[in-house]
Amino acid sequence: MRVLIFHGYLLHGTGSNVYNANLAQALARLGHEVHLLCQERTAGELEWVDRLGRWEGGALRMEDLRSQEAEGSVTVYVPEIGGLLPVYVRDEYEGFRVKEFPELSEDELDAYLRANVDAVAEVAEHAGGADAALANHLVMGPAILARAGLRFAAKVHGSALEYTVKPNPRFIPYAREGAERAEAVLVGSRHTAESLWTALPDLELEAKTRLGPPGVDTSEFAPRDPAEGGRALVSLAERVERREGAAFGRDRERAAAAIRHFAAGGPRVVFVGKLIVSKGIDLLLAAWPLVHAAHPEARLLVAGFGAFDETAQELVAALARGDLSRAQEIAVAGRGLEGGPAGALPILSGFLDDPPPGYLEAAGPAAEALAFSGRLDHDEVAELLPFAEALVMPSTFPEAFGMVAVEAAACGALPVSAAHSGMLEVSRELAAALPGEVAGLLSFEIAPGAVEAIAERLNGWLSLDEQVRSRAREALVETVRRLWSWEGVARGVLSAAQGQIDDIPSP
Repeated sequence: MRVLIFHGYLLHGTGSNVYNANLAQALARLGHEVHLLCQERTAGELEWVDRLGRWEGGALRMEDLRSQEAEGSVTVYVPEIGGLLPVYVRDEYEGFRVKEFPELSEDELDAYLRANVDAVAEVAEHAGGADAALANHLVMGPAILARAGLRFAAKVHGSALEYTVKPNPRFIPYAREGAERAEAVLVGSRHTAESLWTALPDLELEAKTRLGPPGVDTSEFAPRDPAEGGRALVSLAERVERREGAAFGRDRERAAAAIRHFAAGGPRVVFVGKLIVSKGIDLLLAAWPLVHAAHPEARLLVAGFGAFDETAQELVAALARGDLSRAQEIAVAGRGLEGGPAGALPILSGFLDDPPPGYLEAAGPAAEALAFSGRLDHDEVAELLPFAEALVMPSTFPEAFGMVAVEAAACGALPVSAAHSGMLEVSRELAAALPGEVAGLLSFEIAPGAVEAIAERLNGWLSLDEQVRSRAREALVETVRRLWSWEGVARGVLSAAQGQIDDIPSP
């Protein structure tokens, strides 16, 4: 079957990028011919990409990258969009001028749409038609495939819906255009479905909305012998330091040093995600002294990038030197410190207004047991997680799915997540297989007391009898393998793209 996928962004880094890279590979493993449109300029270096298409002087040029042995294949196309990349959340992308969607002029938006519609139409003709197609993101992927005349399913990742469409009525018509034409709409969770239905209330999308969560490569994200941890992590650090072409724009020395620091201690806790206020990193950083005081050998690695990176490090430094007033200033300024409108961090502020006795004294040693790695690639995270006892996903903003939590569970690490949106749905699935004393550690409320709640859950997990933790880890791994495999995701996408949705679960 010929399958066309429109993504429009990169193939490494954050959630939707990883989703499309893994989906394409799963479809190829199932024997399908995949044609993937994105903006991954290093796609030719990916070992699973068989052919590469680029536009030169307005003409599509194809390059064969490797001999075809298996029946399935992946061809990546990189449309020429004039160097301007519209995004949902501001970040830097090497080789692009970046604007958030609301910042685009009408001419810029029209040019972006036209370039991608023309590219999709040409790819479909070049491939001999598409038996199935998938449009990613509520805007602009579905509108692009609709204008190109394809029959398709739409995959709604949370960012376009929550950061662009809902706050900006200008984009409602584009979202309507794409969603109305889609054969089916795939969402990662009930939360995202309800948010979508609220945003587009008059399209009666409930009837064609189906669950389409991301998947996990359980051969890549899998448990390892804990005794290998120190040696394996040092080896990972060495490869990160030497590696070129991965995790665009990162500081390799910083990343390697952070991983070596992580390797030197234990038990290990990790955060993986964008360093923006919405991901709740401030809550975890404030909780860490409470964890470290109870477990002085513990280490925390913060793996991620984003506009709040420097401020997050400054918060840790202020607490470490006992400068409570500066930490409170950061909490009050909040979102304003990542370049957006001012907006306080009320939970952090409330905690810092009355910290527990001995908190500032504990913050200094805790800071020495914490490291920021910056960007890590997805395959590097897969090598990191098996040697973590726990992962914290403290997002304060809705998440379409708890992908990072699922990947951690696949490796046997306890995922401690905020109790809302897609994260809570993942936590409930995992909790069903766990003993009560562990199930209650999986999530916490985003409310006053969240800082203490994170610490209580991490300390509770690290203090449990090893036999209890061992059984819990086995249950986490088994649950992920049963519920979230990429091949299952791929089959669901194909059915949805052809309008065959009766056997796909409703959210």
